[in-house]
Amino acid sequence: MAPAADRPGYWGTPTSTLDWCEENYVVSYYIAEFWNTVSNLIMILPPIYGAIQTCKDGLEIRYVWSFLGLAAVGIGSWSFHMTLQYEMQLLDELPMIYSCCVFVYCLYECFKQEHAVNYVSIALLLTFSITVSVVYLIWKEPVFHQVMYAILVAFLVIRSVFIVTWVYPWLRALGFTSLTVFLLGFVLWNIDNILCDSLRATRQRLPPVIGAVTQLHAWWHILTGLGSYLHILLSLQIRSTYLKHRPKVKFLCGVWPMLHIESQKAS
Repeated sequence: MAPAADRPGYWGTPTSTLDWCEENYVVSYYIAEFWNTVSNLIMILPPIYGAIQTCKDGLEIRYVWSFLGLAAVGIGSWSFHMTLQYEMQLLDELPMIYSCCVFVYCLYECFKQEHAVNYVSIALLLTFSITVSVVYLIWKEPVFHQVMYAILVAFLVIRSVFIVTWVYPWLRALGFTSLTVFLLGFVLWNIDNILCDSLRATRQRLPPVIGAVTQLHAWWHILTGLGSYLHILLSLQIRSTYLKHRPKVKFLCGVWPMLHIESQKAS
């Protein structure tokens, strides 16, 4: 949105180590990056609803933490993009590591006895999370965080592809949809970083509403939020199938997918 130059705003000079392509304080004096902020709603509201539904279905607490972890990322990202303050940046980036560790645990422990707890896996993932946190607090290099996050995502992709290819092939559609949506968001994230100057120049020539569509970092939030949400549904579907529950996909308001697990097991 025009003008391309950043403006002063309520939260003062940014202290974060990253300042994204969206022009600062153009839409609102109180929100540094408006579109990058509000796009996080997809990572906040649906996962909270998913956590509530998971509790109602009486499923394992790990899946409640999966949904709440995604919601925590959304809240942290909202805070970061709204303020561009370093403390809020950590509130965004560190939960990305923590929630992804929960995803990894759920997916790699999906073929175990119900309510079984693998303390070795928990200890390893906890050690990884603490180590990444300590190093990142000392060495404020965003690329380090991005690489650590990518490693966790790679573990999820490898495990997901294996399961939907060799174990439950009827889940390929959900698995590959989740992966494709997430990867599309990653592509747009890179385009936003590489072609930022061109995107800003283009927005100067466009009407505000159309210019908002070119906020590719906001699309990264939307697509990776959706991809992550679909991944949790996939993990739930795998687990419930293994436990011989009867999962049923329902669409909230006819649009948003929810996985309802019937309490009675199939014979």
